[in-house]
Amino acid sequence: MTAVLRYLLPIAVISFAVDRLSKWWIVDHLNLRELGYLDAFPPYLNLIMAWNTGINFGIPLGGPAVLIGLSVVISAGLFVWVWRRGEAGLAAGCGLIVGGALGNAWDRAFYPEQAVADFINNSLPFWQNPFSYNVADVAIVLGALWVAVKA
Repeated sequence: MTAVLRYLLPIAVISFAVDRLSKWWIVDHLNLRELGYLDAFPPYLNLIMAWNTGINFGIPLGGPAVLIGLSVVISAGLFVWVWRRGEAGLAAGCGLIVGGALGNAWDRAFYPEQAVADFINNSLPFWQNPFSYNVADVAIVLGALWVAVKA
């Protein structure tokens, strides 16, 4: 239980909060929802609004309720796994995954689009990346890599 309280929960809360703050700032405050596109450091970093109704790369998997439920079940499963294993390194990685998963679940539950707000786009001068992502996605990927190394 100590690893859960010392690492998983605080890291999950921080990653969730950073994700929510970034979405509030970019989508709502800078009004990317209406503008659709903002140059940040073109072409390497652009803000391009995308609403992801599926899982990775928009692959469909049920509706918002299914995906919210999946996020909650996976988060609970990671919580139990860390609780049983009690390893700090594992708890830190799982905290990133849980915070990111719940951040994206929040979008599906509270945005009128019932989708995840993606807006970070990285491209190159000779290649336009068609996909956008968000801070929660970064947390999930980093957490999964961390868990793969530590588990």
